[in-house]
Amino acid sequence: MKGLWRMANKPIVDFEALKNNLSNVSKPIQVLNEKAEITDQEVFDSFSDDDLVEFMKKMVWERALHEQTMNFSRQGRMGFYAPTEGEEASEMGTVLAMKKNDYLLPAYRDVPQLIQHGATVTQAYLWSRGHVAGNKFEARSMMPQIIIGAAYDEAAGVAMGLKKNGEDAIAFTYTGDGGTSQGDSYEGMNFAGAFKVPALFIVQNNGFAISTPRAKQTAAPTLAQKAVAAGIPSIQVDGMDILACYAVAKAAREYITAGNGPVMIETLTYRFGAHSSAGDDPKRYRTKAEEQPWFDKDPLIRLRKVLEDKGLWSEEQEDKLVDEYKASFKEAIKEADAVPEDKVSDMLKRTFEIPTPEMKKEIAKFEAKESK
Repeated sequence: MKGLWRMANKPIVDFEALKNNLSNVSKPIQVLNEKAEITDQEVFDSFSDDDLVEFMKKMVWERALHEQTMNFSRQGRMGFYAPTEGEEASEMGTVLAMKKNDYLLPAYRDVPQLIQHGATVTQAYLWSRGHVAGNKFEARSMMPQIIIGAAYDEAAGVAMGLKKNGEDAIAFTYTGDGGTSQGDSYEGMNFAGAFKVPALFIVQNNGFAISTPRAKQTAAPTLAQKAVAAGIPSIQVDGMDILACYAVAKAAREYITAGNGPVMIETLTYRFGAHSSAGDDPKRYRTKAEEQPWFDKDPLIRLRKVLEDKGLWSEEQEDKLVDEYKASFKEAIKEADAVPEDKVSDMLKRTFEIPTPEMKKEIAKFEAKESK
């Protein structure tokens, strides 16, 4: 049997060639490059001037939300918060391509998308504080998922429900590059692919799973390729280009609602700051030399130049918008401050429809404490 794996000194399978071919993938889809040059004129021309201005307003809104919310966090007025600065094109571009009847399954960095999908900023702040009122939004969405990758499983299940109900809607969800290293992400995609459900899986590849660089997480040349094993078509997009993110997400939604099953999109983006407000320090695992090329790709700078060249945008206009947005966020935090604190007894009462005898004792004990 020795040597049967070779034929005339030639391997029956050239595994090295197969491995090298893994990197033979298409370039990320792009409409505007980092120099604000149009790379796809046809797609660019599909957007009106009003569309371009609206995209810019949404990214300015998210950047202002990030800045003001970080201020609130430093003041001790927030609970958990995951910064989004740098990811505005990826997040706003994809969520704006969805419809209000689509079901959002957000992760914890996707609060801006949740607000754009129908929740209020006040509700988002209450969610951050762990208050039950933060989950009572009208958006067709679940509350942001804290467990890494678990939103992919939720999306697969919700999409199955949408399919069974015959709804003209999709379930869309997000995770980061680190999330694709979790078993939950593959399990969700595998279920969705096997049952051909209407789900859109979005990977925001921002380069780091907290402090672990993407290169140390997986040997896969792209994260988009991870969907192939689940039989799902996937594509990489320039995540700093809101026009490309919107166009690809819109096309994916149309493909999915036509009954073709799920899609996965990997957006190549970057978080400019820390992983969360909990205190990790990016300077401990990233150098300025590594960061600067991404700062140069800032999605706001890119679209701003296009609009200014067309006479559709100005510094004064942007400053005015930022002031208005931040003023609205300050009102939102005041509204959140005015909501009565959630009581432990109330939490226990919500745990089961009919409290167990032991839980009734616990409720009575906490009610006695809370009445003092």
